[in-house]
Amino acid sequence: MTATNVDRPTSTAGTEMEFSVTGMTCGSCSARVEKILTRQSGVSEVGVNLATTRAVVTFDPSEVSPQQLIAAVGKAGYGLAPLSPDTEEDAGAGEAALQSMWLRRVLVAWPLGIVVLVVSVFWMMEPWARWTALVLTTPIQFWAGLPFLRQALARARVRQANMDTLIAIGTLAAFFFSTYQVVFGHRHSDHYFDTAALIIAFLLLGRYFEARAKGSASSAIRSLLELGAKEARLIVDDDERMVPVESVRVGDQLRIRPGEKIPVDGRVVDGSSAVDESMLTGESVPVDKAAGDKVAGATINAQGLLTIEATAVGADTALAQIVKLVEEAQGTKAPVQQLADKIAGVFVPVVLVLAVLTFAGWAISGDATRGLISAVAVLIIACPCALGLATPTAILVGTGRGAAMGVLIKGGEVLERSKKVDTVVFDKTGTLTKGQMALTDVVAAVGVDEAELVAKAGSAEAGSEHPVGRAVVDGARLRSADLPLARDFASVAGHGVRATIDGVEVHVGRRKLMAESGLVLASELEAAASNLEGEGKTAIFAGWEGQVRGVLAVADTMREDAPGAVERLRAMGIEVVMITGDNRRTAEAVAAQVGIARVLAEVLPADKVDEVRRLQSEGKVVAMVGDGVNDAPALVQADLGIAIGTGTDVAIQSSDITLLSANLDGVAAAIQLSRRTFRTILQNLAWAFGYNVVLIPVAALGLLNPILAGAAMGFSSVSVVTNSLRLTRFGRKAGGPRPSRG
Repeated sequence: MTATNVDRPTSTAGTEMEFSVTGMTCGSCSARVEKILTRQSGVSEVGVNLATTRAVVTFDPSEVSPQQLIAAVGKAGYGLAPLSPDTEEDAGAGEAALQSMWLRRVLVAWPLGIVVLVVSVFWMMEPWARWTALVLTTPIQFWAGLPFLRQALARARVRQANMDTLIAIGTLAAFFFSTYQVVFGHRHSDHYFDTAALIIAFLLLGRYFEARAKGSASSAIRSLLELGAKEARLIVDDDERMVPVESVRVGDQLRIRPGEKIPVDGRVVDGSSAVDESMLTGESVPVDKAAGDKVAGATINAQGLLTIEATAVGADTALAQIVKLVEEAQGTKAPVQQLADKIAGVFVPVVLVLAVLTFAGWAISGDATRGLISAVAVLIIACPCALGLATPTAILVGTGRGAAMGVLIKGGEVLERSKKVDTVVFDKTGTLTKGQMALTDVVAAVGVDEAELVAKAGSAEAGSEHPVGRAVVDGARLRSADLPLARDFASVAGHGVRATIDGVEVHVGRRKLMAESGLVLASELEAAASNLEGEGKTAIFAGWEGQVRGVLAVADTMREDAPGAVERLRAMGIEVVMITGDNRRTAEAVAAQVGIARVLAEVLPADKVDEVRRLQSEGKVVAMVGDGVNDAPALVQADLGIAIGTGTDVAIQSSDITLLSANLDGVAAAIQLSRRTFRTILQNLAWAFGYNVVLIPVAALGLLNPILAGAAMGFSSVSVVTNSLRLTRFGRKAGGPRPSRG
């Protein structure tokens, strides 16, 4: 579910405290908690976040105390507790406990409910069956359904109503009327134990899946924090000492060996290397670093030995800033009030009044017994079976069909947002492209055999761990069966490699390496390299015996399904935008290949969020598609976040929709399925609410006894479930979206 549309308080007046909130189950709950806190004397600002179950309150301690705030919220049926390090550490355990609580109730309610249904259908008139149904429904009603009853009671105390109120009224009416019929009624009178049992069973299942989705979403921040290094190699008096990263201070000097994570943000003071910054910028090619260059914590030193001076630690590092961006984006999403709760807020009080008036009217007319039966019929016909099933069944069927197609949709609020999406923003690296370097072009100098050029370059790079070098080696092996043995291999950090092949020293690398090695670069090769770089590719040179013998180009290759996926979205009337940390030439070259006209290039993580916000400020409803850590804040900020399932865990946890495979056809399918599922929810709610509106007056007039009311309620429920099951056919028609699992 989505959080209320609030920002964290920024006022400097008063004391700011952060609390954890328990008992919130929907968008209206977070709005109520915020309203209660805002009304307290001395409170100046309040921000309540349903997604993280947090409240940030700015207040004057001389007018109100934290204990008074806790008491005020407690009276409304919610829990409020000051946030502490222990609270943060226990967050994951608390989410697991909540899921476990719902699951235990599901595992009790469903088996017992099915037995109640069977005995009610086949042996309804048998005394043993009626008593059996009573005994088996009792634990479902008062243990499995206890959370609903507690919430309904809490709402009643403050004269409010929501879906829990409907559940409590409907199931208790069915249960107690049925109990009366069994204990005092005629042998052939009917009962509605199966109604009460199955309503609770269905809704418990929905709450369990909801708890799982929320737990997964809130773990995104913890996953981000886990990306950082746990230890650092601190230099003290020319000695190296391993220390916890928390003990590193600004100004400390650290040594990072090849393959290690850089523990904090810093500046290189000695050494040179290539650093893999893909988790931060999305760039697939490691960035060369030398003395004076900046490095970021949690990035990886690919090769070379670096000595850095710490410039930012703790909350000031780039990784911590990304965590902050995720938190802020989660706190600024618009609220999505559950339609059933909106209806319940008006519908429940009206039903209660109608039931009382029905009994009173018949009692005044001299037929109190008929009045009681008619009032019970009103309550049973108002029982939220169809209304309660309208949303969860559509979500269960729709998300189940999505899972079969490789599309994971995280909850009902995602469906509501997806119907308005008119702009899809794709991250480039690892989303539109494969995120892996490959040899794409070979240009040999005049008189040089291309096979020889590729073989020698591949042999020279065979000892390299640099992604560009590995791409050359893999490409050479595809083009040449045998690579000569290289001797005297040497890596020149940031520039290339050299090795002796068949008695000849071969140099492979950048222009600077060629110049330093005394190799002459012909103008036609220089021009070829410039053209390749103009296409967004990385050009390297290979040469021996005083001459540069050719140019090789490597690039992150395009996904084969990217052009088709973009075209499908455009056919749906959706604008497609590409965003990337790559340079503009590379970005525009990739965009041209897939048919994207609007390109946002050279964009850092914080800027990605800003670009999404800018699009939203233009009135666009934005879906963001990405796969990397750097995409996580933008995925959360977007109206709809879609993660490629082959990407990082944090991107998946921060998103609203996850594609289990790397197949981009799933983007259009996900949006279409979400829209279809939400439309089904609206149809279900319209039917359920319409059925109540039509039949409640009939019941009040005494024209619908509880038996027929139960039958009508059952028919309404079957209609809602049947309508939801139509979603199982999504994507199976000719020409429909059929994303594979890759």
